Amino acid sequence: MRNIPTEQIYRSLRQQNPWWEGPHVVPSVYTDCRPRSYLPHFAALFAESSVRRAVVLMGPRRVGKTYLIHHTIAELLSLGVEPLSIGYFAVDQPLLNGLGMEELLEHYLDIVGQERREQLNYVFFDEIQYLKDWEVHLKTLVDRHPDLRIAVSGSAAAALRLRSLESGAGRFTDFVLPPLTFQEYLMLLDLEDLMRPYRGNQDDVWATNRINELNDRFQSYLNFGGYPEVLFSKEIQAAPGRFVKSDIIDKVLLRDLPSLYGIQDSQELNSLFTTLAYNTANEVSLEGLAQRSGVAKNTLRRYIEYLQAAFLIRVVHRIDRNARRFKRANFFKVYLTNPSMRAALFSPIEDDDPCMGELVETAVFSQWFHAQIPLHYARWKDGEVDLVSLDTQQKPQWLVESKWSDRIVEHPEELGALVRFCKANAVETALVTTKSLRADATLEGVRIAFRPAATYCYTVGRKLATDSQLVERQG
Repeated sequence: MRNIPTEQIYRSLRQQNPWWEGPHVVPSVYTDCRPRSYLPHFAALFAESSVRRAVVLMGPRRVGKTYLIHHTIAELLSLGVEPLSIGYFAVDQPLLNGLGMEELLEHYLDIVGQERREQLNYVFFDEIQYLKDWEVHLKTLVDRHPDLRIAVSGSAAAALRLRSLESGAGRFTDFVLPPLTFQEYLMLLDLEDLMRPYRGNQDDVWATNRINELNDRFQSYLNFGGYPEVLFSKEIQAAPGRFVKSDIIDKVLLRDLPSLYGIQDSQELNSLFTTLAYNTANEVSLEGLAQRSGVAKNTLRRYIEYLQAAFLIRVVHRIDRNARRFKRANFFKVYLTNPSMRAALFSPIEDDDPCMGELVETAVFSQWFHAQIPLHYARWKDGEVDLVSLDTQQKPQWLVESKWSDRIVEHPEELGALVRFCKANAVETALVTTKSLRADATLEGVRIAFRPAATYCYTVGRKLATDSQLVERQG
């Protein structure tokens, strides 16, 4: 059999890196799309040279990781970085199949000039899961090439997360790119004029004087807003299952996870995910899931770990009225990391759908999905609080009670459990989301801020887009 000629490999690499030969720009298929709000964080982390680390870009399928890489390359070029100093390798390209990282790096240097070896270069390996033992070779590259800035990404999120944590200690920095936040959804559609800074606040809080229009967009976000491609395609929105379910969820459940973890019964895993997705924002237990499915609890526990590793769900653990964790985590909540997955699995929901409250709570939580903040929910015999952030001393910092109704503003006495939790833990303020009303009240000395869910989600997304300390994690 004939080997693939080296020149053909070089031709493929030149096609992937058109800025080498001019014009020194990134293809318009990428630059015509507005970059996500996380570009400044990722680009700054990648360009940081004071610590010798590679950046591992992780996240669910189809959230824009390849676009983020190319937007980063465009930014480097705009800053005057020499085009030949930037190498991009789409390692899922058939011609590159079987080539290791060192081989690809040598091919790159042969093309741009071996004299660049001692200079600062920037290289990106996209779809890294196609390289066998990539995490071992990446660690070696980091050790051998101090003047090389390296970023890798891939869609097999479970593999990236697992292997980067196991093999990359001290050499990798993980960067999670989440599904679109509500702020990014409005930004990409040029609809941020719906929002305005709230006068007199000191916390970068945002409001609107067009709440009905904003809520229409918020409902669309819940149904279709998690993936950039869906925003601009009426065809996909008309049949989200063909895109989100078939191209994203099914590939993870039926291909990625079985191949990574040796799962024999992928339909069993699929059935569990469907059950959890339908019950997003609800409390579940291993005992209840085992009785319902007939699957052993140890197997269910592994499945849930796999689904978290693949960024499909997020498990939130329970605390009691005094913010103490339970010794046995018999009960927990499961949230979809992206509320629009529910519409793809079942059907889009309307404003008055009985499940709207659960989907709004999922959206509230998903804005915080990628932030490095410990989040819990509180539940005890006669009360519950939806979202509790604990500090390093396990003390509640802030609380959110998620509602999709304005009725609570007129009947704040129904917030008795929230008030009791605040008083038991010396928390002075709490936030309660509404459908459209904004108000403030004081109950038994506890200040309650009522804020529309859509404006709260936008505010959180915008804050995270400007605070790099909340979105970075050292591996």
